[in-house]
Amino acid sequence: MKSLILAGAASLALAMPALADITVQEAYARSAMPGAKTGAAFMVIANSGDEDDRLVSVASDAAAKVELHTHKDEGNGVMKMVHVEEGFVIPAQGEHVLQRGGDHVMFMGLTAPFEQGSTVAVTLSFEKAGDVEVEIPVDLERQPEHGSHGAMSN
Repeated sequence: MKSLILAGAASLALAMPALADITVQEAYARSAMPGAKTGAAFMVIANSGDEDDRLVSVASDAAAKVELHTHKDEGNGVMKMVHVEEGFVIPAQGEHVLQRGGDHVMFMGLTAPFEQGSTVAVTLSFEKAGDVEVEIPVDLERQPEHGSHGAMSN
């Protein structure tokens, strides 16, 4: 009887669609200057699954507060950083880019300075994929890559 139940469970699992399969690429973190109390992380989050997923929160011991942020045009050439409470959609078979001047991870109240060559442990929490732990290298020398990615792409 046990073998029938297990065989049935295996065939059910094979019939279910693949959920989000998340990978993080090209990640790096930086602060604006040595001794800064804030920092940011940027990356490409890819979803090779058959369903959209959503990055809903982020956590790290590197700062007192860590949030998902974007830049909002306030008009007259003024950009304001704002917390994105609903998170970011990671489309099925696509990616979402976190980059300078766009969506990003914001660290406020750094517990230690971001130093070139060190890493920052971050937990990205997704609706479907769950928690994904990432060690993000600090790269204070990296220049923005103009035109390599849009704020979002599929």
